[in-house]
Amino acid sequence: MQPSYYPYGDSNIAPHPITQTWHQNGKCPENTIPIRRIKEEDVLRASSVNWYGKKTPEDLHKFHLEASANSGHQYAVASSPSGSFYGTQISMNLWKPMTESTNDFSLTQLWIVAGSYSNNDLNTIETGWQVYPYLYGDTNPRLFIYWTRDAYRTTGCYNLGCSGFVQTNNQIAMGGTLAPQSTYGGTQYEITFLVWKDPNTHNWWMQLGGTDVGYWPSSIFTHLANSASYIQWGGEVAPSENGQTSTQMGSGHFPSEGFGKASYIRNIQTVDSSNTLSSANGLSLINPTPNCYNVQTGTSSSNWGTYMFYGGPGRNSNCP
Repeated sequence: MQPSYYPYGDSNIAPHPITQTWHQNGKCPENTIPIRRIKEEDVLRASSVNWYGKKTPEDLHKFHLEASANSGHQYAVASSPSGSFYGTQISMNLWKPMTESTNDFSLTQLWIVAGSYSNNDLNTIETGWQVYPYLYGDTNPRLFIYWTRDAYRTTGCYNLGCSGFVQTNNQIAMGGTLAPQSTYGGTQYEITFLVWKDPNTHNWWMQLGGTDVGYWPSSIFTHLANSASYIQWGGEVAPSENGQTSTQMGSGHFPSEGFGKASYIRNIQTVDSSNTLSSANGLSLINPTPNCYNVQTGTSSSNWGTYMFYGGPGRNSNCP
Protein backbone atom coordinates (compact mmCIF):
# COMPACT_ATOMS: atom_id res chain seq x y z
CA MET A 1 0.00 0.00 0.00
CA GLN A 2 3.01 2.29 -0.10
CA PRO A 3 6.25 2.48 -2.10
CA SER A 4 9.31 0.58 -0.92
CA TYR A 5 11.60 3.45 -1.94
CA TYR A 6 11.30 7.05 -3.08
CA PRO A 7 13.65 8.61 -5.65
CA TYR A 8 16.66 10.44 -4.28
CA GLY A 9 16.93 14.11 -5.13
CA ASP A 10 15.12 17.44 -4.88
CA SER A 11 11.36 17.04 -4.54
CA ASN A 12 10.71 20.77 -5.20
CA ILE A 13 6.97 20.72 -4.55
CA ALA A 14 5.00 23.55 -6.21
CA PRO A 15 4.62 26.67 -4.01
CA HIS A 16 0.98 27.44 -4.89
CA PRO A 17 -0.71 24.05 -4.57
CA ILE A 18 -3.91 22.99 -6.30
CA THR A 19 -6.81 21.16 -4.66
CA GLN A 20 -9.89 19.31 -5.89
CA THR A 21 -13.23 21.06 -5.58
CA TRP A 22 -15.10 18.02 -4.23
CA HIS A 23 -13.21 18.49 -0.94
CA GLN A 24 -15.66 21.32 -0.21
CA ASN A 25 -18.24 18.60 0.45
CA GLY A 26 -16.03 16.36 2.61
CA LYS A 27 -13.46 13.64 2.18
CA CYS A 28 -13.50 9.86 2.08
CA PRO A 29 -12.93 7.81 5.24
CA GLU A 30 -9.89 5.63 5.82
CA ASN A 31 -9.68 2.39 3.79
CA THR A 32 -11.83 3.81 0.98
CA ILE A 33 -11.02 5.71 -2.21
CA PRO A 34 -12.99 8.41 -4.04
CA ILE A 35 -14.45 7.36 -7.39
CA ARG A 36 -16.04 9.95 -9.66
CA ARG A 37 -19.70 9.19 -10.23
CA ILE A 38 -20.40 8.16 -13.83
CA LYS A 39 -23.85 9.32 -14.90
CA GLU A 40 -26.08 8.02 -17.67
CA GLU A 41 -25.51 11.13 -19.76
CA ASP A 42 -21.74 10.58 -19.53
CA VAL A 43 -22.02 7.14 -21.09
CA LEU A 44 -24.52 8.28 -23.72
CA ARG A 45 -22.00 10.78 -25.08
CA ALA A 46 -19.69 7.86 -25.99
CA SER A 47 -19.90 6.02 -29.30
CA SER A 48 -20.77 2.87 -27.34
CA VAL A 49 -20.89 1.74 -23.72
CA ASN A 50 -17.83 -0.45 -24.26
CA TRP A 51 -15.76 2.52 -25.43
CA TYR A 52 -16.76 5.01 -22.75
CA GLY A 53 -13.60 6.44 -21.17
CA LYS A 54 -11.32 4.87 -23.76
CA LYS A 55 -9.58 6.02 -26.90
CA THR A 56 -11.86 4.68 -29.63
CA PRO A 57 -10.73 2.46 -32.55
CA GLU A 58 -11.35 5.16 -35.14
CA ASP A 59 -9.03 7.47 -33.21
CA LEU A 60 -6.24 4.96 -32.54
CA HIS A 61 -4.04 6.45 -35.25
CA LYS A 62 -4.48 9.88 -33.71
CA PHE A 63 -3.41 9.42 -30.15
CA HIS A 64 0.34 9.11 -30.23
CA LEU A 65 3.10 11.33 -31.47
CA GLU A 66 4.45 8.59 -33.74
CA ALA A 67 1.24 8.75 -35.74
CA SER A 68 0.16 12.37 -35.38
CA ALA A 69 1.33 13.82 -38.69
CA ASN A 70 -2.00 13.44 -40.47
CA SER A 71 -4.27 12.84 -37.49
CA GLY A 72 -5.43 16.37 -36.73
CA HIS A 73 -4.00 16.13 -33.23
CA GLN A 74 -1.53 18.91 -32.52
CA TYR A 75 1.33 18.93 -30.06
CA ALA A 76 3.81 21.23 -28.38
CA VAL A 77 6.05 18.72 -26.66
CA ALA A 78 9.59 18.23 -25.37
CA SER A 79 11.05 14.73 -25.58
CA SER A 80 13.98 13.09 -23.84
CA PRO A 81 16.60 11.26 -25.89
CA SER A 82 16.21 7.49 -26.20
CA GLY A 83 17.61 5.56 -23.26
CA SER A 84 16.52 3.75 -20.11
CA PHE A 85 14.33 5.76 -17.75
CA TYR A 86 12.59 4.86 -14.50
CA GLY A 87 10.37 7.85 -13.93
CA THR A 88 9.97 11.61 -14.08
CA GLN A 89 9.00 14.58 -11.93
CA ILE A 90 7.59 17.91 -13.14
CA SER A 91 5.69 20.95 -11.87
CA MET A 92 3.12 22.48 -14.23
CA ASN A 93 0.78 25.40 -13.92
CA LEU A 94 -2.96 24.87 -14.33
CA TRP A 95 -5.21 26.66 -16.82
CA LYS A 96 -8.74 26.39 -18.17
CA PRO A 97 -8.30 26.47 -21.96
CA MET A 98 -11.30 27.10 -24.19
CA THR A 99 -12.41 24.24 -26.46
CA GLU A 100 -14.13 25.03 -29.74
CA SER A 101 -16.34 21.94 -29.66
CA THR A 102 -17.59 19.65 -26.90
CA ASN A 103 -15.74 16.84 -28.68
CA ASP A 104 -12.38 18.65 -28.65
CA PHE A 105 -9.93 18.24 -25.82
CA SER A 106 -6.93 20.18 -24.55
CA LEU A 107 -4.44 18.71 -22.12
CA THR A 108 -1.06 18.99 -20.49
CA GLN A 109 0.61 15.74 -19.50
CA LEU A 110 3.65 13.53 -19.22
CA TRP A 111 4.14 10.38 -21.28
CA ILE A 112 6.34 7.50 -20.06
CA VAL A 113 6.87 5.35 -23.12
CA ALA A 114 8.34 2.03 -24.28
CA GLY A 115 7.64 -0.19 -27.27
CA SER A 116 6.39 0.92 -30.65
CA TYR A 117 3.11 2.19 -32.03
CA SER A 118 3.85 0.63 -35.41
CA ASN A 119 4.31 -2.81 -33.83
CA ASN A 120 1.14 -2.49 -31.74
CA ASP A 121 3.16 -3.01 -28.55
CA LEU A 122 3.39 0.59 -27.40
CA ASN A 123 3.37 0.84 -23.58
CA THR A 124 2.51 4.18 -21.99
CA ILE A 125 1.87 5.67 -18.57
CA GLU A 126 0.21 9.07 -18.85
CA THR A 127 -1.00 11.64 -16.35
CA GLY A 128 -1.74 15.35 -16.24
CA TRP A 129 -4.76 17.63 -16.50
CA GLN A 130 -7.27 17.93 -19.33
CA VAL A 131 -10.36 19.83 -20.43
CA TYR A 132 -12.58 17.32 -22.23
CA PRO A 133 -16.34 18.12 -22.32
CA TYR A 134 -17.12 14.93 -24.25
CA LEU A 135 -15.77 12.76 -21.43
CA TYR A 136 -16.71 14.79 -18.35
CA GLY A 137 -19.70 16.88 -19.43
CA ASP A 138 -18.15 20.24 -18.54
CA THR A 139 -15.18 22.50 -19.31
CA ASN A 140 -13.37 22.17 -15.98
CA PRO A 141 -9.69 21.15 -15.95
CA ARG A 142 -9.52 17.66 -14.44
CA LEU A 143 -6.84 15.32 -13.18
CA PHE A 144 -6.47 12.27 -15.41
CA ILE A 145 -4.43 9.13 -15.90
CA TYR A 146 -4.19 6.72 -18.84
CA TRP A 147 -2.24 3.58 -19.67
CA THR A 148 -1.91 1.04 -22.46
CA ARG A 149 0.33 -1.88 -23.40
CA ASP A 150 -0.88 -2.48 -26.96
CA ALA A 151 -0.88 0.97 -28.59
CA TYR A 152 -4.38 1.79 -27.29
CA ARG A 153 -6.01 -1.08 -29.18
CA THR A 154 -7.68 -3.12 -26.42
CA THR A 155 -6.00 -2.22 -23.13
CA GLY A 156 -6.12 0.82 -20.91
CA CYS A 157 -8.59 3.59 -20.15
CA TYR A 158 -8.96 6.99 -18.59
CA ASN A 159 -8.84 7.17 -14.81
CA LEU A 160 -10.46 4.20 -13.02
CA GLY A 161 -12.68 3.14 -15.93
CA CYS A 162 -11.01 -0.27 -16.13
CA SER A 163 -8.71 -2.46 -14.08
CA GLY A 164 -5.05 -1.46 -14.08
CA PHE A 165 -4.21 1.46 -11.82
CA VAL A 166 -4.40 0.59 -8.11
CA GLN A 167 -5.40 3.63 -6.08
CA THR A 168 -4.31 3.75 -2.44
CA ASN A 169 -5.19 7.34 -1.55
CA ASN A 170 -8.55 8.42 -0.12
CA GLN A 171 -8.18 12.15 -0.82
CA ILE A 172 -7.55 12.41 -4.57
CA ALA A 173 -10.20 11.60 -7.18
CA MET A 174 -9.19 10.57 -10.69
CA GLY A 175 -11.20 12.72 -13.07
CA GLY A 176 -11.87 15.25 -10.32
CA THR A 177 -11.88 19.00 -11.02
CA LEU A 178 -8.69 20.85 -10.12
CA ALA A 179 -8.70 24.37 -8.68
CA PRO A 180 -7.77 27.17 -8.54
CA GLN A 181 -6.59 27.89 -12.06
CA SER A 182 -3.85 30.31 -13.06
CA THR A 183 -4.86 33.74 -14.31
CA TYR A 184 -3.29 35.68 -17.18
CA GLY A 185 -0.92 38.21 -15.66
CA GLY A 186 -1.87 37.05 -12.16
CA THR A 187 -1.22 34.24 -9.68
CA GLN A 188 0.15 31.01 -11.11
CA TYR A 189 -1.13 27.81 -9.51
CA GLU A 190 0.94 24.67 -9.93
CA ILE A 191 0.72 20.96 -9.41
CA THR A 192 3.70 18.60 -9.08
CA PHE A 193 3.63 15.10 -10.59
CA LEU A 194 6.08 12.33 -9.79
CA VAL A 195 5.90 8.89 -11.42
CA TRP A 196 8.65 6.38 -10.71
CA LYS A 197 9.37 2.67 -10.80
CA ASP A 198 9.74 1.11 -7.35
CA PRO A 199 13.11 -0.70 -7.37
CA ASN A 200 11.75 -3.43 -5.09
CA THR A 201 8.23 -4.23 -6.35
CA HIS A 202 8.87 -2.83 -9.91
CA ASN A 203 5.43 -1.18 -9.83
CA TRP A 204 5.10 2.35 -11.23
CA TRP A 205 4.01 4.67 -8.42
CA MET A 206 2.35 8.06 -8.84
CA GLN A 207 2.67 10.98 -6.45
CA LEU A 208 0.69 14.21 -6.69
CA GLY A 209 1.87 17.25 -4.78
CA GLY A 210 4.05 15.07 -2.57
CA THR A 211 1.21 12.65 -1.76
CA ASP A 212 1.24 8.99 -2.85
CA VAL A 213 -1.82 8.26 -5.01
CA GLY A 214 -1.38 4.67 -6.18
CA TYR A 215 0.46 2.57 -8.73
CA TRP A 216 0.35 0.80 -12.06
CA PRO A 217 1.38 -2.83 -11.42
CA SER A 218 4.39 -3.88 -13.44
CA SER A 219 2.45 -6.99 -14.47
CA ILE A 220 0.02 -5.05 -16.70
CA PHE A 221 2.86 -4.02 -19.01
CA THR A 222 5.28 -5.70 -21.39
CA HIS A 223 8.11 -3.26 -22.17
CA LEU A 224 7.42 -1.02 -19.16
CA ALA A 225 7.85 -4.04 -16.91
CA ASN A 226 11.54 -3.20 -17.40
CA SER A 227 12.05 0.51 -18.11
CA ALA A 228 10.91 3.36 -20.33
CA SER A 229 12.68 4.13 -23.61
CA TYR A 230 11.88 7.85 -23.51
CA ILE A 231 9.72 10.40 -21.70
CA GLN A 232 7.77 13.32 -23.11
CA TRP A 233 6.14 16.39 -21.58
CA GLY A 234 3.84 19.02 -23.02
CA GLY A 235 0.48 19.90 -24.48
CA GLU A 236 -1.91 18.24 -26.91
CA VAL A 237 -5.07 19.46 -28.63
CA ALA A 238 -7.48 17.08 -30.36
CA PRO A 239 -10.04 18.66 -32.69
CA SER A 240 -13.22 16.75 -33.49
CA GLU A 241 -13.44 18.07 -37.05
CA ASN A 242 -11.00 18.32 -39.94
CA GLY A 243 -9.24 21.64 -40.28
CA GLN A 244 -7.56 23.93 -37.81
CA THR A 245 -9.37 24.37 -34.51
CA SER A 246 -9.45 27.42 -32.26
CA THR A 247 -9.21 25.18 -29.17
CA GLN A 248 -6.58 26.67 -26.89
CA MET A 249 -3.55 24.82 -25.54
CA GLY A 250 -2.45 25.73 -22.03
CA SER A 251 -3.15 29.40 -21.36
CA GLY A 252 -4.04 29.98 -25.00
CA HIS A 253 -0.95 32.19 -25.41
CA PHE A 254 2.38 31.52 -27.09
CA PRO A 255 5.47 30.61 -25.05
CA SER A 256 7.22 33.83 -26.05
CA GLU A 257 4.95 35.74 -23.61
CA GLY A 258 6.74 34.06 -20.71
CA PHE A 259 5.91 33.62 -17.05
CA GLY A 260 2.46 34.68 -15.88
CA LYS A 261 1.02 34.59 -19.37
CA ALA A 262 2.20 31.37 -21.06
CA SER A 263 1.76 27.88 -19.70
CA TYR A 264 4.89 26.15 -18.43
CA ILE A 265 6.37 22.93 -17.08
CA ARG A 266 9.36 23.49 -14.83
CA ASN A 267 11.94 21.48 -12.92
CA ILE A 268 11.73 18.66 -15.46
CA GLN A 269 13.60 15.69 -14.01
CA THR A 270 14.05 12.03 -14.86
CA VAL A 271 14.74 9.01 -12.64
CA ASP A 272 17.72 6.81 -13.52
CA SER A 273 18.52 3.17 -12.75
CA SER A 274 19.92 4.13 -9.32
CA ASN A 275 16.53 5.68 -8.40
CA THR A 276 17.97 9.18 -8.50
CA LEU A 277 16.28 12.31 -9.85
CA SER A 278 18.32 14.58 -12.10
CA SER A 279 17.54 17.44 -14.48
CA ALA A 280 16.46 16.33 -17.92
CA ASN A 281 18.84 17.27 -20.73
CA GLY A 282 19.24 16.81 -24.46
CA LEU A 283 15.57 17.52 -25.08
CA SER A 284 14.16 17.62 -28.60
CA LEU A 285 11.03 19.57 -29.53
CA ILE A 286 7.93 18.36 -31.33
CA ASN A 287 5.83 21.27 -32.59
CA PRO A 288 4.61 20.58 -36.14
CA THR A 289 2.33 23.67 -36.24
CA PRO A 290 4.35 26.42 -34.47
CA ASN A 291 2.07 29.20 -35.71
CA CYS A 292 -0.82 27.51 -33.89
CA TYR A 293 0.92 26.02 -30.85
CA ASN A 294 4.59 26.33 -29.99
CA VAL A 295 7.14 25.22 -27.39
CA GLN A 296 10.43 26.60 -26.06
CA THR A 297 12.82 25.06 -23.53
CA GLY A 298 15.56 26.42 -21.31
CA THR A 299 17.60 25.79 -18.18
CA SER A 300 17.96 27.80 -14.99
CA SER A 301 20.19 27.62 -11.94
CA SER A 302 17.17 28.46 -9.75
CA ASN A 303 14.42 26.04 -8.78
CA TRP A 304 13.15 26.07 -12.37
CA GLY A 305 15.91 23.69 -13.50
CA THR A 306 15.08 22.40 -16.98
CA TYR A 307 11.83 24.05 -18.08
CA MET A 308 9.55 24.63 -21.04
CA PHE A 309 6.95 27.17 -22.04
CA TYR A 310 4.34 25.90 -24.49
CA GLY A 311 0.85 26.50 -25.88
CA GLY A 312 -1.05 28.79 -28.21
CA PRO A 313 -4.45 29.97 -29.36
CA GLY A 314 -4.98 27.57 -32.25
CA ARG A 315 -6.55 29.17 -35.29
CA ASN A 316 -5.36 32.75 -35.87
CA SER A 317 -4.25 34.99 -38.75
CA ASN A 318 -0.98 33.06 -39.06
CA CYS A 319 -2.64 29.70 -38.50
CA PRO A 320 -5.77 29.65 -40.66
